[in-house]
Amino acid sequence: MGALTASDGSATHPWLNRLIAGHEPARDLADAAHYLCILHGRHPGVIDYALDHARLPVERGWLEAAAEAFATERAYLVRIVAAAGPLPSTPGQAESEAAVHAQCHALDMLAQSDRTGCATGAALALGLDWEAVRDVLDAAAHRLGITPPACTLPLQEETVTVVDALVREMSVERAMLFGAQQMFAQHRGLLDLLEARASARAHH
Repeated sequence: MGALTASDGSATHPWLNRLIAGHEPARDLADAAHYLCILHGRHPGVIDYALDHARLPVERGWLEAAAEAFATERAYLVRIVAAAGPLPSTPGQAESEAAVHAQCHALDMLAQSDRTGCATGAALALGLDWEAVRDVLDAAAHRLGITPPACTLPLQEETVTVVDALVREMSVERAMLFGAQQMFAQHRGLLDLLEARASARAHH
């Protein structure tokens, strides 16, 4: 899971790194916040759904802590979006909305999967990938004069320990990795969409 985060996680996406570096216009950060809010500002979300499927104490423990922490992240996202104002005017808006709503549906299906380990894998990947996503939110918050709250999601080391324990206790490694791969793919897809939207605005 750690290797997968390093290879497929959002931290390796060029557009995420450009947003964090602060070289892009404020509207691009606002756009990212809006779309991340569509994906993860909803309740119940990926972690909440996964909690409904959790069976083992080690699994439930991580998911309960993550769900509580993510409530703060959700409120932070909503605050940034409110401060950022309306979604930046962008050509192809209807197509963008259709794409992100398809992503929401894909994440909901993943997080409610009956395949043991799949939903937990997606939730664990979200926890691991959020560190990179949070950097974009913090960059947007600083531009808007908002002080970022402390992120209380379980530490990466803790999350990897939980993954190891689950793999030992249940033969769900493939299902967990599938869930994680899908989560990373959705985040990368969103970053591709945000990059395309910024390009469309720049050339409009």
